[in-house]
Amino acid sequence: MLNSRQRAQLRAMANDMETILQIGKIGINENTIKQVKDALEARELIKLRILETCPTSVRETADTVAKATESDVVQVIGSRFILYKESKNNKTIKLVK
Repeated sequence: MLNSRQRAQLRAMANDMETILQIGKIGINENTIKQVKDALEARELIKLRILETCPTSVRETADTVAKATESDVVQVIGSRFILYKESKNNKTIKLVK
């Protein structure tokens, strides 16, 4: 679980990041979850976008993906959300405690 200082640090890091995954009309499926897990393992911090055709809201989708990937939702804003999961093999982000 992230504290507010850690969330602020991660939000600042994610400001300049490009969206790497989009979730559309199919919504969340096994393939999407696998892609998110792979991206989190490689990067630790990722930004996703929800298209208007997605059957669920941005917050609902973010919470579902975070639960399925055992990650933390850093921020939900507009049609985008940011996920963080500390990598066991490829630690690149050092959070303030």
